[in-house]
Amino acid sequence: MRLPFLPLLFVLAAHLSAADWPEFMGPTRDQVSVETGLIDTFPVQGPPLVFERAVGKGYSAPSIRGDMLVIHHRVGGQEIVEACDARTGLALWKHGYKSEFRDPFGFNDGPRCTPLLTADRCYTLGAEGVLLCLDLVTGKEVWRRDTQADFTVPESFFGAGSSPVLEDGLLFVQVGGQPNSGVVAFDANTGKTVWENVGEKTWNGAPMNGWPGERKVMWNTNDPAYVMMASYCTPVLATIHGRRHLLVCTRQGLVSLDPKTGAANFSYWFRAQPDQSVNAMTPVVQDDLVFISSAYYRTGSVLLRVDPSGKAVQPVWRGLQLEIHWTRPVLLDGYLYSFSGRNEPDAILRCVEFATGKIAWERPERWLKAGHARLAEGEKSPDLYARGSMILADGKLIALGEAGLLGLFKPNPDKIEELARWQVPQMRYPCWTAPVLANKRLYLRDEDHLICYDLEKKP
Repeated sequence: MRLPFLPLLFVLAAHLSAADWPEFMGPTRDQVSVETGLIDTFPVQGPPLVFERAVGKGYSAPSIRGDMLVIHHRVGGQEIVEACDARTGLALWKHGYKSEFRDPFGFNDGPRCTPLLTADRCYTLGAEGVLLCLDLVTGKEVWRRDTQADFTVPESFFGAGSSPVLEDGLLFVQVGGQPNSGVVAFDANTGKTVWENVGEKTWNGAPMNGWPGERKVMWNTNDPAYVMMASYCTPVLATIHGRRHLLVCTRQGLVSLDPKTGAANFSYWFRAQPDQSVNAMTPVVQDDLVFISSAYYRTGSVLLRVDPSGKAVQPVWRGLQLEIHWTRPVLLDGYLYSFSGRNEPDAILRCVEFATGKIAWERPERWLKAGHARLAEGEKSPDLYARGSMILADGKLIALGEAGLLGLFKPNPDKIEELARWQVPQMRYPCWTAPVLANKRLYLRDEDHLICYDLEKKP
């Protein structure tokens, strides 16, 4: 399905701008924007509204390149990749395909992964594992892979939810295929498989870090704990000790691969003991340190140091200082800023020293009492964030709570400094998509709305 589209020369930038947000977690894949000149507080009625529009179901964040925005959402029985003008929200083109995905835990049935935009291509991964490459100008399909059909992919808890990443012509996807197709590299131009790795060969016999005793993994293809391999953590590309690493936190734990060949460098078992658990926080990497966290069953966090050989890791610290469900911390000047907690009754906002795990400060953000898992869908919250997401721009943390409370914070490891807060009137629980900032415009999404605000500081 497609709409007639306007000439797009005015929409597509000739090159990637520093103000763009073309993929999950932004241009540098760390939730940080280099934009400046943003407001320091919110007016009583909130920042100026640029546009708002209805969207379908899903948790996928919008991606922006130039003045083109692409959103991936579910409308009826179709997943739709839709391009629109980032300044007005008006549709430019749509590409839809059939989806029969049903979330087994009753969450919404839309796509979870964020589109990845290049100068001329748009890559998306749907909830049922449909991997698409579309022409960015027209929306025409360039190639398609049905990963559930092409690989042996067991049914996962919440569908496919790890966004693809791209480097040197290779598109890296956490497919979760058995027996050893947990991660697959595709040729970005053709969609052909270049390499696949991670699975039974990776984990069988590995030490079960954090589990009682001196246990080792005994891989069992009949056990759901081993059959389901994909997590909801997006892969991370990083150079450590001069070696390029593709770091993927799967359901079983962290794996480092050679991006060009798929050869394994090291693995580190990291998962909760009960079967119904997942990893969903994308790793944080700085220098030779890798931080991973989980909110399930008191798994907590661990900071790992990569050996100079690039072939092993050792824990620096491990603990419950941060128990992160799906969001990713912002790392700034040696401190992690993040919401922590598996459910709303556990919610807490914390600042933690990266190198040591020491808690610098904290503030409870709990709506509900213990024993209550979550609000009803569409319900408004008290004036608290509960769990939420953050991005960093212009020296400020922009936070979105899971019922639409928008906040501005000054990063300060000595004390919490909240500059402003404002409840977005249109937004309701659950708001689990992180804010997106492009060209001084802030884009927010819940399960029904896409809303754009102007954050430019006016004279």
